[in-house]
Amino acid sequence: MTIATNRSDGWPQATIVGYVNDGFLLYCFIARNAQKFANITRDARVSMTIGSDSPNPLEIKGLSLAGLASVVTDRSEFDHVCKLRLKRYPEYASLSVANLHEDAMQRLVPQPHQQGVVLLPIAPEIISVLDYSKGFGYSDLITFSDRGLDRLIVTLRHRWDGETVSSKPKRP
Repeated sequence: MTIATNRSDGWPQATIVGYVNDGFLLYCFIARNAQKFANITRDARVSMTIGSDSPNPLEIKGLSLAGLASVVTDRSEFDHVCKLRLKRYPEYASLSVANLHEDAMQRLVPQPHQQGVVLLPIAPEIISVLDYSKGFGYSDLITFSDRGLDRLIVTLRHRWDGETVSSKPKRP
């Protein structure tokens, strides 16, 4: 996942991080002394992308998200996410730490120490689901609000001529 934060000088900063999800909530571990943590402390708004490259442009699938990051302070939530991370990345359990820098080791051990590592929960407010198999530039836009998942999902198909076609999906 790539996470983009806002630097104090106004420039965006994008960084690749490992992540896990619990439903729509995304989590990532970062170092307390990382620039992105300083950025998030100042401005909790973040943008993220999740995807991979494809040799065929009509097979591109991914997510583009905007949301708010915070810091997990509850130990039970921290422990729960550590377990989720080991399910997603089982290789972390047997990772050799001999070749890792001390700060990196803090983030990669199965149960990171909270004094050097921050666990960020990121609550998406907008998710754009990209699926170019439905047409080049195709995306579904999902918005969240304080009331939970909005019932309105807007489908956008971006065309090369600059026009945007929008339609509302039919409800069952």
